[in-house]
Amino acid sequence: MNDALNINLIGLAEVRAGYPFRGAVPLVEHGSVRAVQMRDITSAAGVDWSGCALTELESHKSSPDWIVSGDILFAPRGNRYYGVHVESVPGQAVCGQHLFHIRLRDTAQILPAFLTWQINQPPLQKLLFKMAEGSSQLSIRRSMLETLPLTVPALRVQESILALARSADQERTIYTALIKSREKQLEALANGLAQNLTPTSHKT
Repeated sequence: MNDALNINLIGLAEVRAGYPFRGAVPLVEHGSVRAVQMRDITSAAGVDWSGCALTELESHKSSPDWIVSGDILFAPRGNRYYGVHVESVPGQAVCGQHLFHIRLRDTAQILPAFLTWQINQPPLQKLLFKMAEGSSQLSIRRSMLETLPLTVPALRVQESILALARSADQERTIYTALIKSREKQLEALANGLAQNLTPTSHKT
């Protein structure tokens, strides 16, 4: 990819800290704001909006960084550092203080889904593990994440890569379903054979 652009993340996006809740997210039964926490995201499934805590934000604080479609949430601690592309948001939502909130400056240059895909691939995962710091728990500092080196090919190349990645995900889903179906079939056969088995007593 000779025409690809090599650039650090800070050159493409703003990396923001999550909303500064004081301790645990205060639960409000009919709250108007969803608070996305680390437990609510996975690299495979994205954001589990149904599991997010409902809350209200403190009115005296400055305007929060609302999550919008096209944003990326990044998990900077734990045993894996990964991004999640937000495709849609069901109302007002913020991310908690243990996540980073990434917003691209120009989606005409790089697709949010492509950036997320690249962050989650082995080459950048290895770099992120090298960046991690800490004694009791390793984590990625925002200033380190901003220096993450990226390769940005043409948009048509990004779209082709994403299409290939989607095909791979679909194939993985199909194969997983086939394997589970075969395992159930074999289990049924084994159970059928076991119905004819009776314990044999041994006399001495």
